[in-house]
Amino acid sequence: MASRAEVLTSAPVASVTMTADQQQTDPELLTQALAGREDRFAELYGRRQGGVFRFALQMSGSVAVAEDVTQETFLALLTHGTRFDPARGSVAAFLYGIARNVVLRRLEHERRFEQEEDSCADGDVLDDLTRSQSIERVREAVLCLPPVYREVIVLCDLQETSYEEAATALACPIGTVRSRLNRGRAMLAQKLCITLSVSPCRERQTVRSLE
Repeated sequence: MASRAEVLTSAPVASVTMTADQQQTDPELLTQALAGREDRFAELYGRRQGGVFRFALQMSGSVAVAEDVTQETFLALLTHGTRFDPARGSVAAFLYGIARNVVLRRLEHERRFEQEEDSCADGDVLDDLTRSQSIERVREAVLCLPPVYREVIVLCDLQETSYEEAATALACPIGTVRSRLNRGRAMLAQKLCITLSVSPCRERQTVRSLE
């Protein structure tokens, strides 16, 4: 019988034969996976690995790191999955929380950073980004943000995670998510040299173009 670690590499997408009405929820799949059902683990992996990978990629800027983080996250899920509490959030948020810890450990080994203390303009400055901005330039600017701000930008703006799920993943209050998000957006705008006189565009349209 294949080990659960092998499932991560040999079966990236689980085959789905159930109808929409019969499809199991994430918590149900997790419970059965922890009980030894490798097919349920493979199904959960196929369902959620894409989001974890994109989060890790947008946090690290490295495909290799993102792949490693995804593997470590799901292996950690098998070890610590019993800690999941549906009353505190979704399985996806729980996975983001694990992935976040793994990414930060990787980044900490690669470089040390100092949090910027300069005052920034208030408001949702991502609204001032325009389609004329170079996508690559935006990606680079996101990667230059300190991780504490980068992670909320990635979760809330790029992954379109709700404030509630982001707060669960980051283990902090919703108010902290909001303040870090505003600070991160202001820092991102500064790095891109955006002026507030530029015609605004919708935030979601801009962020989706980064995916």
